[in-house]
Amino acid sequence: MTVDRALRLIAGAFVFASVMLGMFVHPNFYWFTAFVGVNLLQSAFTNWCPMMAILRKAGLRG
Repeated sequence: MTVDRALRLIAGAFVFASVMLGMFVHPNFYWFTAFVGVNLLQSAFTNWCPMMAILRKAGLRG
């Protein structure tokens, strides 16, 4: 698995989990959804994402 595919998988899982938690546990979990969205937005402009660095250190190929 490449870093890009793993990043999309993790981001999608985080968004899905935070929306479900917001719906069924507490609405404040929507803030986590917003955080993931803002991070994806900034990475589109800066081409830098902290999760990508973590995935590369974990040994995924670029």
